[in-house]
Amino acid sequence: MITIRKAQPDDAGDIALFQHNMAWETERLKLNPVVVASGVNAVFLDPSKGQYYVAEDEGKVVASLLITYEWSDWRNTYVWWFQSVYVRTSYRRRGIFTSMYEHVKNEADKKSVAGLRLYVDSNNLKACKTYESLGMTCEHYKLYEWLKN
Repeated sequence: MITIRKAQPDDAGDIALFQHNMAWETERLKLNPVVVASGVNAVFLDPSKGQYYVAEDEGKVVASLLITYEWSDWRNTYVWWFQSVYVRTSYRRRGIFTSMYEHVKNEADKKSVAGLRLYVDSNNLKACKTYESLGMTCEHYKLYEWLKN
């Protein structure tokens, strides 16, 4: 049975591994393990950076996601962003992200969060379909970015 919970520092190794896997699967990037481990641990050391959630199957972490916070002066509350979403390949297409999404959405409702957002590579059609099936839309904003090399 899959359970969803807030991640604990003991989960950092699994979460960092998931980030390496995701970077390779989605962008063919090899990340620096030391930097990723430090980045994951930074969230546990400073909760203002975000909150990880994990999905477990019989004690094994099989998925994780990071929620970060954006202040909305229009709404005088936060918008939560899904980031770093990863599900182990052998657990995909089983509704795990849907369960995680519903769990986070319930937490957001309790805290009067204005909304949930995420960004996705426009070529990742499976992910787009999943997000749309949950009632999320992509018609309101476009994402522009500058990344330091």
